[in-house]
Amino acid sequence: METSTIHIEGLSKRFGNNQVLRDVQLEIPAGCVYALLGENGAGKTTLIRILMGYVKPNAGTVKVLGLSPQREPFALRRRVGYVSDFPVLYDWMTVKQIAWFCSAFYSANYSESFGRWATQFDLPQETRIRYLSKGMRAKTALALVLASDPDLLVFDEPTSGLDPLVRKEFLRSMVDLAAQGKTVLLSSHQVQEVERVADHVAILHAGKIALNGELDQLKDTVALLRFSLHDPLAIPPASILNLQSFHCEIQGRSIQLAVRQLSAEAFEQIKNETGITDVQWIRPSLEELFILSTRESQAPPWQASPNKKIPGGNLLRA
Repeated sequence: METSTIHIEGLSKRFGNNQVLRDVQLEIPAGCVYALLGENGAGKTTLIRILMGYVKPNAGTVKVLGLSPQREPFALRRRVGYVSDFPVLYDWMTVKQIAWFCSAFYSANYSESFGRWATQFDLPQETRIRYLSKGMRAKTALALVLASDPDLLVFDEPTSGLDPLVRKEFLRSMVDLAAQGKTVLLSSHQVQEVERVADHVAILHAGKIALNGELDQLKDTVALLRFSLHDPLAIPPASILNLQSFHCEIQGRSIQLAVRQLSAEAFEQIKNETGITDVQWIRPSLEELFILSTRESQAPPWQASPNKKIPGGNLLRA
């Protein structure tokens, strides 16, 4: 299997005057759960449709499993399982019939494989699709794509509208698939539930990649430094002024800074400064990283620079 499942370089897409994707660079390794996060309208679905060969980009290079979605769409779709937020299934068919229909496009053992997944998901195979709940429809779509044993699974808002128990089961199955060597690309705006399963993450904001990498490493790259000043009008000491801070929140005497590459030595020095109390080093959650990547960056009041976005939209850039 390829070490890189998806390679994207310089990808841009425009619909009329609307620039949806802007110079997207992305590398997705094999055998991981990769979360593509973003607000509604950030460009997630357009990016996925380009990966699947349904939409042609205006510029850039895209390789999925070493194949071009534009030049080799049929070969690609035999190796990729794709499930949208509301899969289109033939409502008049039963679960068993739709599996038989799909088996014509795959290998001889497709029906047998589907039967195993249907049993695992407790699917009522004699029930017509129109009578299934949304959770059962989602499980049916998942069983249909898993039966072909794809190397890559792509899900666009897969848990939208599902009840909590079905969502939990679905997300657990994503981790199991990655453990089997499959690559899972999961597009969502549900940050908290994604954090429980993803080991890599990319945050898409206004058509650009604002943050990208292994989740644990990203959390170690940014620190939230919280402290209180005895005098709220005082300028903090040099140990704080010299930090690479890019976002500030103030509530009375309490200040929280988002800081790049906070060292243990710098933190200890700040703790020992006079006029400062309640010093805390907080490891950010994925939700906090998401907010920092997609909101206007507020500079500390003691800096002369005006409000600005994170340089280049990337938390990792100095």
